[in-house]
Amino acid sequence: MALPKRIIKETERLLADPAPGISAIPHEDNLRYFDVIIEGPNQSPFEGGVFKLELFLPEDYPMAPPKVRFMTKIYHPNIDKLGRICLDILKDKWSPALQIRTVLLSIQALLSSPNPDDPLANDVAQHWKENENNAIQTAQEWTRKYATA
Repeated sequence: MALPKRIIKETERLLADPAPGISAIPHEDNLRYFDVIIEGPNQSPFEGGVFKLELFLPEDYPMAPPKVRFMTKIYHPNIDKLGRICLDILKDKWSPALQIRTVLLSIQALLSSPNPDDPLANDVAQHWKENENNAIQTAQEWTRKYATA
């Protein structure tokens, strides 16, 4: 089955001009499925971490958003235990004008600024609100434990 030109163009750009701290490599046997690596941003609780994600482009992409989830455990109020991500552009704020690159940059930005007011992991968000410093320490411990080689 032929891939739409748009997916081919986006994939070529991701490979030729990757965003800093992000890599997305398509599977040979399914070019809609990407192995993604996002480095924890500097000055964030996730600094020094290397996070693996999976990204899948559904049949109706770009009319529907890509499906993305963290494979690496992470302590973050907007990412649940299953790795699902609470991010508006992956849901109701999706637009066909957005691209894989935009999505990955937005996820990277989410690592820099967790939002406990729009949580997916309620327990983590509660911890973040009640004792932010302690929650950040936990996030740093998890990053060392699960996201460093």
